[in-house]
Amino acid sequence: MPTPWQKCCNKKSRTENAKAEMDNMAETSEKMQMKKEITLLNGVSLIVGNMIGSGIFVSPRGVLMYSASYGLSLIIWALGGIFSLFGALCYVELGTSIIKSGGSYAYILEAFGAFVAFIRLWSSLLIIEPTTQAVIAITFANYIVQPIFPHCEPPYDAVRLIAAACVCSLTFINCVNVKWGTRVQDIFTYAKVLALILVISVGLYKIGKGETENLRAPFEGSATNPGMIALALYSALFSYSGWDTLNYVTEEMQNPERNLPLSIAISMPIVAIIYLLTNIAYYVVLDMSALLTSDAVAVTFAGETLSHAKWIIPIAVAMSCYSGLNSSIIAASRLFYVGAREGHLPVSLSLIHVKCFTPVPALLFNGLMTLLYLLVEDVFLLINYYCFNYWLFVGLSIAGLIYLRYTQPHRPRPVKLSLFFPIVYCLCSLFLIIVPLYSDTINSLIGVGIALSGIPAYYLGVYLPVEKRPKCLLWLSATTTKYVQMLFYCALSDLDIDVEPTAAKSK
Repeated sequence: MPTPWQKCCNKKSRTENAKAEMDNMAETSEKMQMKKEITLLNGVSLIVGNMIGSGIFVSPRGVLMYSASYGLSLIIWALGGIFSLFGALCYVELGTSIIKSGGSYAYILEAFGAFVAFIRLWSSLLIIEPTTQAVIAITFANYIVQPIFPHCEPPYDAVRLIAAACVCSLTFINCVNVKWGTRVQDIFTYAKVLALILVISVGLYKIGKGETENLRAPFEGSATNPGMIALALYSALFSYSGWDTLNYVTEEMQNPERNLPLSIAISMPIVAIIYLLTNIAYYVVLDMSALLTSDAVAVTFAGETLSHAKWIIPIAVAMSCYSGLNSSIIAASRLFYVGAREGHLPVSLSLIHVKCFTPVPALLFNGLMTLLYLLVEDVFLLINYYCFNYWLFVGLSIAGLIYLRYTQPHRPRPVKLSLFFPIVYCLCSLFLIIVPLYSDTINSLIGVGIALSGIPAYYLGVYLPVEKRPKCLLWLSATTTKYVQMLFYCALSDLDIDVEPTAAKSK
């Protein structure tokens, strides 16, 4: 019986012999690879949609709590935007000179070899991606059921089931067609940006009326302790994370040499301006105590200003979560797909659907991992384990840019930055690595332990020659690949780029 996405993708009846059909496809000039369907507008939506998550609606208080004044907090938000722009510019050079999907994993693989890249992939597989997606899905579910249970905690099972349905629906959409996923991303990104424009408009209206009592002494009480300022900047930078989303789907972009730089150049100012103006709107309407004690700042803001239209904000938060989860699913599935293609994950995850040209096995694997993490009651605590790993690998990928400048000086680089940008970013990345070690040492060390747990897996699955690997692993991989191909109507993809064998890199 054909799977649902086969029905959606096949406009003609399937041939009686699937094997003969796949053989016929192999004889045609068309390559078996994912299509270049991501446009400039889709790229902007992916970046903006992933960067602007639920945080700006729910709890933008981290920066304010540590900076202790409105004026200093706005300066830190601006500095966070500038720093993130530096990182995004570095990824423009990396993305246009190494035209591979997979983001930082692909760049670390190119610069530092298989082992370091595998540890980065292992961290994403075990903790970063499934935890992030589970938390976003739960936040989505909480805001969906909030109107039904306005005065009490919503039932635990209802929230988790709605979160699971959210994950499953987006996984299905992205299995069917890349265009379906990008259209969902476009629509929901527009919706949440419009909601934030509504918040900003109310704030500007209040300022126009002269209601600026909260801003009359903006730097009064500002934090002077360098440690507190550092934690405030760290909170701002975490809110700006997601600018690397498009680098995970580089191979699916139309004209990446042009559209990748343009997407980042358009997205980064949009997000920075929205963050600054939204916080100004919050500061005009709400005093500091209200901002620091509210569990959902935008909802409190709406209650003070929007009267009967306050229902818009909870819906906007849910839509923001849906958009953020969609972009995260797209990026994570491509990460696992590229990792499998490089020989770092089972071959079955590098298969793509022969009609839809989507990485169905990688998408389903990502969805299954997220569903498993939804079973963990304290899934929010798992976020604390990966902050150190996240910034370490982002900084390492940009250090790879500097390294490749010297080891591969003649490599074609459509966009070539001054080394000032990657050097400054790498120095600041040291700060981002040290902060969680200082402020949350135990959880950071647990995150390091999770990453290093990939060493035995690397030794058995990558480092050892095929003939010396455990026979049970080889049998399991071959059997899984066989049945995944038959069940999901998938085939190995062809490459139109030069990819060095992982075995060569590992040596």
